[in-house]
Amino acid sequence: MGVYTIENCGNTVILKKYFTQMFPIYLKRFFGIGLVLLLSTFFVSAQGSFKLKYENSAVYAGIEVGSKGVKMSVLEIGKGAQKSGAFNILKDTSINSDFISFNPSTFQATLNGITDLYNTAIKEYSIPADKIFTVVSSGVKGQAEKDSKEQWINNLIDSFKLRVNEPKREVDVIDVMQEARLSHIGIVPESRRYTTFLIDIGSGNTKGGFFPNGDTKFLKLFQLSWGTKSTTNATEKRCDDDKTIDNYNKQLTRVLTGAENAEITYMVNESGAYPMSDYIAFSGGIAWSVATLIYPELIGNSVVPVNYEDVVKFSERLYKNYPSVSDAAILKSITDKTLDKVVIGKEIKRVNQVFDQRALMAGTGLLLKIMRQFEGVYEKKQFFLVKNGQVGWISAYVDQHIVR
Repeated sequence: MGVYTIENCGNTVILKKYFTQMFPIYLKRFFGIGLVLLLSTFFVSAQGSFKLKYENSAVYAGIEVGSKGVKMSVLEIGKGAQKSGAFNILKDTSINSDFISFNPSTFQATLNGITDLYNTAIKEYSIPADKIFTVVSSGVKGQAEKDSKEQWINNLIDSFKLRVNEPKREVDVIDVMQEARLSHIGIVPESRRYTTFLIDIGSGNTKGGFFPNGDTKFLKLFQLSWGTKSTTNATEKRCDDDKTIDNYNKQLTRVLTGAENAEITYMVNESGAYPMSDYIAFSGGIAWSVATLIYPELIGNSVVPVNYEDVVKFSERLYKNYPSVSDAAILKSITDKTLDKVVIGKEIKRVNQVFDQRALMAGTGLLLKIMRQFEGVYEKKQFFLVKNGQVGWISAYVDQHIVR
């Protein structure tokens, strides 16, 4: 079981000259507030004393049981957070536990994970219990319903309440609509809220949408039953006794083609997003991974613009030359001496700890199948990868559940 932690320390974002030449100023305008939200940086001491940015703010923790593991986001939330983007990510920690495998060992790992993170929030960060929010993600809910394993979620919640001795603690099980709406509100800045189609590729599913009527109360939902982990699992089941990477790639192509023909194309068309959206933003673990590995020099940017061809070339590289995405290989290719190779190397290494070659291939392949639906002949959409989008919906959830 691996534990990976992001600790932001430093608050200067340097956009290199060639970057501003390559990408127009709309990047800054589009994600102006989002960059404040996602790139706010702080020093975290061992005693859990946080350096806060906003006046009249408070620190909250959101703990989420997801398909791949348990995540905790420690957030500073200022007044009017939804309007001004006054969220600060103080700490973001995850524990891999693979809950959606629904077996005793992954159940125990998940129970230990949520309990440990809860105790960490209370004891190390001195966050009171009423400022800690605990939820189960839509990916877990959807997979449990598909496998008739809903009781596993109920058992996990009951066991957690018993462990922390809080029988009345609320542990919401979020559905896809709730999570998609909260993600959009938490990630996309208000200035681009009604022209952006946000798609979150999770472990167990993909969800997202846009607000077609200029009203955040109604989200036009987009959802797929495919995510990075579920695509990986479906491919591995097809490999039988041939576990080679060549056979994995062949079976992955078949899985993704089937998903595209049976679901992806239809769901994108049905969403009506193409004529209504100028920007297509992707969040989720695979968005972070692809952005980090394709553009390591943009390590300080939480929002990275890409085009379809970029991702096609990267997908081929994962299959044909996987060693080239190691931290050693990527660092060797960087010649700009102004870049902090230590920081870049740590982030690349973290990507490769979270996703192995097969998971990267599966997630990138799924990303491409969705992007392809927006590669119009007459109109090109602007694609963005949001690296730290995993805290978006939990940030919005916490903000909307605060008793002010």
